[in-house]
Amino acid sequence: MAALLLSWMESSLISGRLLDAILGLIVIEGIVIIVAHRYNTACPSPRTLIPNLVSGAALMLGIRLALSQAEWYWLTLCLSVSLLAHLTDLVLRYRPPGRTSSQS
Repeated sequence: MAALLLSWMESSLISGRLLDAILGLIVIEGIVIIVAHRYNTACPSPRTLIPNLVSGAALMLGIRLALSQAEWYWLTLCLSVSLLAHLTDLVLRYRPPGRTSSQS
């Protein structure tokens, strides 16, 4: 049983199907966050959560591209997007309380 599970996991990872499923779940999570906030403003704002999801999705896509032996510049693009999204997430998380983007 364990050997069968390990074999399935290995083939799913190498083929990229597992990463495709994770990317799909990230998209669904983003949609749920946006819809939940629309109906319940007590939920965290998508503005603070989406950069984190984008960063993770870009990393997953980068791994997927590396497994499929895509050109190096596509992997570089994914890593750059992930970095920018991560930095955006950090700026949003560590902004002093009460300070808005319009204040200097």
